[in-house]
Amino acid sequence: MAGEPRSDCLFCKIVAGEVPATIVRESETTVAFRDINPQAPTHVLVIPKAHHPDAASLAAAAPEVAADVLREAGEVAAQEKTDGAGYRIVFNTGTGAGQTVWHAHAHVLGGRGLNWPPG
Repeated sequence: MAGEPRSDCLFCKIVAGEVPATIVRESETTVAFRDINPQAPTHVLVIPKAHHPDAASLAAAAPEVAADVLREAGEVAAQEKTDGAGYRIVFNTGTGAGQTVWHAHAHVLGGRGLNWPPG
């Protein structure tokens, strides 16, 4: 069922405290932590605490939580001091887009030039 923790989900295990992560922010509905394979000087993942497999599923089932993820992504950028120079928020949805963990998450990237189009 959407929203329910999954025992096979890495991010659900981070939310539950079963897997360590470097948490940078937490709200009632979200957790933000540093990516273990950073692609920029600032690379933080913002996830909903409830399990949804991807961004589209999250938006359809819980639009208010999707808004919380976006709001927290902006707060992360401000906290990391990347909001002035610019930052990127990325949701990879599906294997063809590079999604490897099937729990909705936003990548907050900043601290270096981010060319367009992305590679």
